[in-house]
Formats: sequence, structure tokens, C-alpha cells
Amino acid sequence: MILEEQRFLHEDLERLEQAISDRVAEEPRHVRERLNRDHQIAGFLDRIQDQSKRLLDIYKDDDGSRMKEIQTISTGEPLEEFYKQMADIKSFHQRYPNEPVENLERAYKKRTLGEGETTTYEIDNMFTGEEAFGKFMDLTTIHELYLNLPSIKRLTYLQYLDAFDSFVPPALSIKRPDKMTDQYFNYVGELAKYLESFMRRTRPLEDLEKLFKSFDEDFEKAWNDNDVVGWKLEITASAIGPATDGIWCADCEKDFKNDNVYKAHLMGKKHIRAAEARAARQEAGNETNGSAKRGSNKLRLKERAIAEREYRVKRLAAAMSQERADTRVNVERKQGMTERERQMELDALFAETSSAAPQADDSDNESDGDDKIYNPLKLPLAWDGKPIPFWLYKLHGLGVEFKCEICGNYVYMGRRAFDKHFNEARHIYGLKCLGITNTTLFREITDIADAVKLWDKIQRDKQKGKKDEGSVVQMEDAEGNVMPEKVYYDLQKQGLL
Repeated sequence: MILEEQRFLHEDLERLEQAISDRVAEEPRHVRERLNRDHQIAGFLDRIQDQSKRLLDIYKDDDGSRMKEIQTISTGEPLEEFYKQMADIKSFHQRYPNEPVENLERAYKKRTLGEGETTTYEIDNMFTGEEAFGKFMDLTTIHELYLNLPSIKRLTYLQYLDAFDSFVPPALSIKRPDKMTDQYFNYVGELAKYLESFMRRTRPLEDLEKLFKSFDEDFEKAWNDNDVVGWKLEITASAIGPATDGIWCADCEKDFKNDNVYKAHLMGKKHIRAAEARAARQEAGNETNGSAKRGSNKLRLKERAIAEREYRVKRLAAAMSQERADTRVNVERKQGMTERERQMELDALFAETSSAAPQADDSDNESDGDDKIYNPLKLPLAWDGKPIPFWLYKLHGLGVEFKCEICGNYVYMGRRAFDKHFNEARHIYGLKCLGITNTTLFREITDIADAVKLWDKIQRDKQKGKKDEGSVVQMEDAEGNVMPEKVYYDLQKQGLL
């Protein structure tokens, strides 16, 4: 029954649109909920495309079956056709009595949780613990692959986050001939694969296929123009090295101070391999310059594969610069934490993600209760929006008030905040309003009267020093030696003049 399938597809499309509308109207309070909602919407959009494609095929009616069914219904005896279709339905259900019936009304609605049930999300198995549901990157495995590369400059994980998309010296110590190994090829491939997977998981509603296609087109254009950094063809056989006092080896791109060392270097296997690779690159470049088709050389094809992966890593890293910066800040923050603080943060994250969601019927009644936080001691809120522990409150002395009259009687809670505020804009602006320009001498001073008194004393001392320097009388003896008046009379009393 083609018409029934057509009606079913129309209903399914309307239900999908309503489901997407309901989820867009939500305001998730946590990144986990927002990301789960986006993945659900992305799944609905994919289903809309599939169902629309099926519906278009029915309307096209290439085999004429839809038109034939319409003619059968519109001509002849209507009741006869009705009873025939009803008999077919009964026959089907007799053969398959336990066949479930799909309820489109419930298929796309959010499932309400029973008492004691916890919220489960589709994205729970998509991210590692370090990624924190797409907020940070987890490049620890890729960093280990990087450290296992030969002739590599060892970098810490924090340094690697700053330099993983740089593939030319001095950021990357591997030279061009050494990149032709399978180990480096696999490393760059795994890096590009992870970044692409991370972008797909964190941005499910964006048109990433179009973005990746633009990456490929830009690389193709740059490759054809011989404009890929680090992979340009060497057209001429002669190479001019940098201006040095020693002997330059163009094949290995190294400078030698001693002629004997250079001659011994020429006999090494590393130099021979570098010379062969450079000769092959020059041959490919000369063929290209001689109107030969680019890419005919086997070595050039391998270089193109590696260069394409490096180019994709650069573009992906540039597109996720914010996540990269957040990852670096998170790594620095965790390195400064103790093991106990890390465990407390992990427990808080698990408690937040495993908390039960409110029932759909009681969402309006419980929404006000969720926003209220039990905080009878008026403790400051931590990064997760909950009050900090009382022992931490006492440890940092956050219950001690420090009042600063220069800042407009602003009260700072805790010694740390009080010491920090002397370098902040509010305190500096208050000093400038009093006419004080040298703010470094007024630390620990919070009263306006004390600050004005100290500034007046400093100005009087400066003026007195200027007067003393200008009022010194110079005396000259018979030999032409110039000295202060006091020194002159002292020497004269002693009989030295």
C-alpha cells in the first residue's frame, strides 16, 4: 500500500520537526545536556533527509505503482477494494501476531524517568574523562606517538599542545627526508584522525563535510601552485646554504666547521640517504618544470600524502583554537593541584553528571527548587556553582574582612584578595584621584589620610633635596681645586691649604 506508506512518511516528518522544535526550545544547564541535545537533533535531521528521499521517490513514481493504486481506488467498487485491503491486513497479523506497532507520538518524545532512575545520555561513551564532554582535547596518546618518533626533540605535554600543528624547524626537529618513514606517516594520520573525530563529536549540527571539502580544495590548489610550506620542489640542482664560515652540506642541511669532519660525514649512510632523496626531489622538480605532469614521481606521491595530512592538522587546529586554549589552561591548572584536589574535582564532576533528572510532569514545580542552593553559612561558590567546603573557607581566612577606604570603603574577604587588590585598577584609580602617581610605595595603606600624609612627606623631601643640591657653595684653592665650602674651611683649619 503505497499511499499508506506515503501518509506514514508525511506524519513521520511532522513528528520529527516537532521533536526538533521541542529540543531547541530547551535551555540546557550543563555542557553534557547541551551536547546530548545537539546529537539528538543531528540524528533527527539525518532521519528527515532519509525519509524525504523515500518520499520523493514515491512521488516520482518511476514504475507507475502509485498511479496504478490510485486508479484502483478511484475506479470500480469502493467497498470491494476496502474489504480486500482489510483482508490483507488481517492475514498479515495472523502470520505475525506479535509484530510491534510503532507509535510515532512517543518515538521522538523525551522519556520521563521513574523514581530512583538516573539520567543516561547518548554521548556518555563518546568522550574520555580528560575530554570532559568536549570541553578539552585529549592528546596524551598522540603525544606518546610523537615521543617515539626518531630524532625528535622531546617536549612536555604542555609544550606539545602549543606546537603539535607546527611541522617545520625549529618547532619540529624532524627534517624533510626523515619524514618519509611509515612511523611519521602513521603519527600524522592519527593526529589528523583524532582532531577530525573530536570536531565531529563536539559540533554535530555544523556542516562539517563542507568544511572538510574546503580543506581538500585549498590543499589541492596550494600543492599545484607549489606553495605548501615545507614541501616545495627543488628545481635547480645547486643549493645555496646560509652564510656561514664553515662548510655547508645541502643534502643534510648542516654546517661543518672542519673539513675533515665534513669528508667523514660524506661517507655516512645518513648522508647517502639524504643525497638520494634530494636527488629524487630535484628530478621530480625538473620533470615538473619541463611540463611533465606533477605527481608522476613515486617519491612525490608519498610526499603529497604526508603533506596533505599535515595541512589538514593545521586547518583543524586553527578551527578549534578555543578548545586548544582551554585545554592548555586546564592542563596548567591540574598540574598545580594536589592529588586530593584532583579527586575532589572528579567526585564533584561525577556527582553532577550522575544526578537524577527531574520528572517531566514536575519540571515546573521543581525548577524553582533546583535553583536554590542550601548555603546557610553564606560560603563563596566554587567553579561548579556549589558552596566551597567549610575547611577551605577557614584555611584561606575568607571570613576575615579587610576594608579599604581608598577603594571607596570596599570590603575584601580574605587576606589573599586583600593583598591582590593593591595591584588592581580600582585601588590604583583611587590613588590617582588623590593625586598620587607613584603607587608602588603605598602598599598596605588603606586610609585616605595616611596616604595623603605620606605623599606630602615624599614631596617635601624631594623639594628639600633639590634645595640642598642647589645651595652648595663651591670654593677654589690656590691650585685651582674646586670643593664645597665646608670641606674648604675644614682643610684650612687643619693647615692643609
